[in-house]
Amino acid sequence: MRAGVLNVNKPVGATSFWVVRRLRQVSGAHRVGHAGTLDPLASGVLPLLFESATRLADFAHQLPKTYEAEVMFGFRTATDDAEGEMEAVADPSRLDAAQVRAELAHFVGRISQQPPRFSAVKIDGERSYARARRGEESQPRAREVEVHGAELLEFSAGPQARARVRVVCGSGTYLRSLARDLGQALGVGGYLGRLVRTAYGPLGIENAVEVDEITDAAALEARLLPAEIILPPMTRVELAPGQEAQIRQGRSVRVLPEPAPGAVRAHDEQGGLIAIGHTDPLRRLFVPDKVLGR
Repeated sequence: MRAGVLNVNKPVGATSFWVVRRLRQVSGAHRVGHAGTLDPLASGVLPLLFESATRLADFAHQLPKTYEAEVMFGFRTATDDAEGEMEAVADPSRLDAAQVRAELAHFVGRISQQPPRFSAVKIDGERSYARARRGEESQPRAREVEVHGAELLEFSAGPQARARVRVVCGSGTYLRSLARDLGQALGVGGYLGRLVRTAYGPLGIENAVEVDEITDAAALEARLLPAEIILPPMTRVELAPGQEAQIRQGRSVRVLPEPAPGAVRAHDEQGGLIAIGHTDPLRRLFVPDKVLGR
């Protein structure tokens, strides 16, 4: 199995780990991972990384993610989504689209967000959800996340008011927390209903493959994308003959044209991604930081 990325449309009800396990069995790949967990109730784009592409997960997390989320008003739940028992907060009938749109705008930018109690965030070395299941009231510490944009797509008024929103955000942002906090800001409570990740960087749901479509290794390889598709923007350089062996030994090499300072990705003559690194402006060399396997 060659290295690469598979754009999978994760179905509702499946865990991200289940998708990884299923496609590892089908493909026979030695290494398979994903770049960014989706909750079982969520669906949409889940990038699967095969073989040496698994080493790029940290870079993939830097890419923006786009979600379409349904926010339900008037209630709150312990899980901040539809899995928890609903507790009435206030009648949301007074809400209108203008109010929701105005309040949603306050969640754009660098914001402080408290992860859900039922989340994998650690508290003193233990997963928060483990404490929550024991009935402990401890809360994960708030952290700063980045929301690039939040748009109200649709609003249904009344005693069962709900909003459909599109959110573009960075890694670590919880849409469950955003739904909870939006409802709280509007004074009526809120929780997350349906959630779809429609894009992960350049990967869109319109081009995602269904898990059941991948029946063998050949079907998977036919849909496999180059590993560099999940990298954030960086300078590309091509290695001269013989330099690949030096890079694989961890040695720095001179490449032409000389790249500007910053992150650099190095490719062989056939276009294959060999390494991620940076430039040493004093020695005018490319320095490999992460070398991909063959």
